[in-house]
Amino acid sequence: MASHRKPRPRILASTAPRAAVGVTAAAIASVTLLSESATAAPAKPSISEVKAQIDTLNQQAEVATQDYDQAKEQTDTQRAKTDQLLAQVAQKTEQMNASRRVLGQFASEQYRNGGIDQTVQLLLAADPEQFLNESHMVSQLSATQTDALKNFRIQQEQASIQRAQATASLTQLTNSQKQLATQKKTVQTKLAAAQKLLNSLTAAQRAKIASIHKGSSSTSSSSPSSYTYNGPASGRAAEAIAFALAQRGKPYVFGATGPGSFDCSGLTQAAYRAAGISLGRTTYDQVKDGVPVSKADLRPGDLIFFYSGESHVGIYLGNGQIVHAPHTGAVVEVAPMSWMPFATARRVA
Repeated sequence: MASHRKPRPRILASTAPRAAVGVTAAAIASVTLLSESATAAPAKPSISEVKAQIDTLNQQAEVATQDYDQAKEQTDTQRAKTDQLLAQVAQKTEQMNASRRVLGQFASEQYRNGGIDQTVQLLLAADPEQFLNESHMVSQLSATQTDALKNFRIQQEQASIQRAQATASLTQLTNSQKQLATQKKTVQTKLAAAQKLLNSLTAAQRAKIASIHKGSSSTSSSSPSSYTYNGPASGRAAEAIAFALAQRGKPYVFGATGPGSFDCSGLTQAAYRAAGISLGRTTYDQVKDGVPVSKADLRPGDLIFFYSGESHVGIYLGNGQIVHAPHTGAVVEVAPMSWMPFATARRVA
């Protein structure tokens, strides 16, 4: 009896491998896309990492600030020198003009009397004795004229030298002003980058960063008057500390030396000026003031410098604490010296 079962469809041998290859390719593509998606969206930096980036930018800005302060001091010095040279040129020019007027008078007199020979003048003179006396005066006048001409030539040479010095000083002043503008732009660029990074955070994240900063110190507080100094410093060191602590809460502004705001070296300079001691303007200058002190021998009033380039400075209070002007966006405060890498210290009082 004939069978009524339908024959099974045959699968061509060439079709099965292609189908398998297609599925495998799709699977690999899916895995690849998933892998690319995973690498395309890296994990966001943690709050502590963001804080570290902001701290780095602020520290770089502090370096640029000290360069700016140094350029500004050089510019101010060069401007004063240039003004002095220009004043000397003006004074010498006035002296030359006075000498020129005297020579002009001599020239006019010579023109009036020089056309007739002295022998003829003697023969025609109504009073020969008077003429001889006048001739003697003319002889004296010639000597005076010679001296006046000599002085005029000396004044010309001096004026030429001073004018060349003033021109060179003006050129140097222009270069200093360009350097100042460059340093200012560098500071502003670093600060803008730090602020942009800070602005990218939420209010809660910014508060977290602030709490990390404040939480590093047992003496720091939102109140600038919460810290009371009762240390052993005396004399000028105590006066400098008292001044610096009185500035707590005042904002950090790069290039500022008070009274309403300070940068780090501006604060230390002002503090010791109040104590009757003159310090250099920048950390680069102040690190040369006084005598070196080891970290183990620190005492209140010593200047402590931080970072490898000695770009930040504060005044030591004792017990591992300093008073300093930290960076833009912060205020003069008391903080642990452990916050920053110690570089060196100087005793100036």
